[in-house]
Amino acid sequence: MSMQTNIQSGGAGFSMEIASLQADYRNGVRTPLDVIEAVIAATESDPHHAWILRLEADALRARAKELQQRGPEGLPLYGIPFAIKDNIDLAGVPTTAGCPEYAYVPAVNAFVIQRLLDAGAIAVGKTNLDQFATGLNGTRSPYGACLNAFDPKRVSGGSSSGSAVSVALGQVSFSLGTDTAGSGRVPAAFNNLIGLKPTCGLLSTSGVVPACRSLDMPSIFALTAEDAQRVFAVAQGYDAANAYARPAAPYGFDFGLAPRFRLGVPASDQLRFFQDGYKEAFDAACEHARSIGAELVTIDFAPYLEAARLLYEGPWVAERYLAIKEFIDAKPEAVFPVTRDITLGGAKPLAADAFAAAYRLRDLARRCEQTWNSVDALLLPTAPSHPTIAAMLHEPIARNSELGLYTNFMNLLDYAGVAVPFSMLADGLPFGVTFAAPAHQDVPLLHLARRWQRSLPAAIGLGLGLGATGLTATAMPQDLPAAGQDGQIRVAVCGAHLLGQPLHHQLSSRGARLVAATATAPCYRLYALAEAGVGIGVQRPGLARVEPGAQGYAIEVEVWEMPVAQFGSFVAGIPAPLGIGRTELADGSWTSGFICEPAGLAGALDISAFGGWRAWLARKQ
Repeated sequence: MSMQTNIQSGGAGFSMEIASLQADYRNGVRTPLDVIEAVIAATESDPHHAWILRLEADALRARAKELQQRGPEGLPLYGIPFAIKDNIDLAGVPTTAGCPEYAYVPAVNAFVIQRLLDAGAIAVGKTNLDQFATGLNGTRSPYGACLNAFDPKRVSGGSSSGSAVSVALGQVSFSLGTDTAGSGRVPAAFNNLIGLKPTCGLLSTSGVVPACRSLDMPSIFALTAEDAQRVFAVAQGYDAANAYARPAAPYGFDFGLAPRFRLGVPASDQLRFFQDGYKEAFDAACEHARSIGAELVTIDFAPYLEAARLLYEGPWVAERYLAIKEFIDAKPEAVFPVTRDITLGGAKPLAADAFAAAYRLRDLARRCEQTWNSVDALLLPTAPSHPTIAAMLHEPIARNSELGLYTNFMNLLDYAGVAVPFSMLADGLPFGVTFAAPAHQDVPLLHLARRWQRSLPAAIGLGLGLGATGLTATAMPQDLPAAGQDGQIRVAVCGAHLLGQPLHHQLSSRGARLVAATATAPCYRLYALAEAGVGIGVQRPGLARVEPGAQGYAIEVEVWEMPVAQFGSFVAGIPAPLGIGRTELADGSWTSGFICEPAGLAGALDISAFGGWRAWLARKQ
């Protein structure tokens, strides 16, 4: 590919939100070539130092024309422009990792890049970063400190600095970064973006220059949670050639869609902030969480903080040294000074230190696991402050360390996380929070991020907009792709398994969650079965669908959801004449539910007119 190195300033002049571009393509408002012409114009100068390299204009036009000739069929990211952090390989284009003397030209695309290109996305170029992805601030680059999209005196966040800023400025629709210690979340917070750090291993690191190979993860920056989910659905895929890849597992209870859910927040004396307005902003975020259905549960954050310190104060720094050992030993002068000092420090720990730290991490992880007995996800500040570039350069180690306070532990503990915008502070800079959960909870986190982001303008009245573009999101799209499987099965219960009834423990002991309290379609009858018919000392109802044209009733039911792995034992414990079949609900949907054999209705009492088991029990008493 041909290329150029001089790039951009403003945005494209229209919304780069994926849903918006796809609507424009469908309606003939613009074509991929139109979009690429706008991208070329927007990236011809680069006062923010967001880019290291943009592909040659003619190469971008050729890609757009190729897509137009093919058409959008089967291409979920058709004509969507994106940026790539320059530690991720794009075939035929130098990968520098922020160090010109380290550069090499890969022959093939990184695994994740190939998936995006195959889906019709358009790679625009490579973005600036803290050299070798070492830093959370965006100033450690020989290509210039990347400037924040809102205030050029403030850090952009790093290490995925240019990836975040290019999206925030509206130059591309999304970008890829990497995240080892917070590099996919801190820049999102500082630039008013969604920043998804997926479960480690779900996005392949093949073709990614390692920082800490055992912890690295490609990350996604997007304008909206919907966009992040669209990209995540395409980018994930099991890479059998990558030793750290793993297939997606069921995510279980989808707290992001549940009407009520539980968020863990640190005890107030364990929260630290280093900037005026940050504590107040987080307090307001907690109140907003309550307004959308969250129960806030105070957790002990001490083990998380200790785990976070292990990343840079423990022997994991040795991984950074190992990643570029041959290069830095041969050419130490080619490495950015702060990066060089940090990386060479990784040559000092002993093998005994590594084992001691690994043991301590296991102890801390066990303590942190207890959190998930009482909460579904964590709600945290993404960063404790937003320093100026001058302050960062004055104390590069101390200020950078502060930025990782709420992010450094996440990959060590195998969590997924998504950074989301919340508000604008008095100084005009964005403030954001992060939701975190155990591995494979990416989809519920994205659903919660979507719910959160869509609720902000109405709830807070600030109209945050998309990045720094000043544009607002489109109407909520209804065709979001599936990005994982929940591994859950739903069952409608109508009697002794209802909440508070004698057999409800058979659901709760299997981790079941209430999905809905509703009713059946008006085509059922409910019977109180003779106790002898069930033979266990607990009277139960029988639900029977009526023949077409016969008088039916809407019967009260609860829909509960449990892991598929638990469903078999649940069904095995159901005595005749009851069983599990299909139940039609009031909204016309069908779910698994209790049914009764016709023979079991002999001698049963028809209680349909009461509308439900609880109502009959109340009248019976």
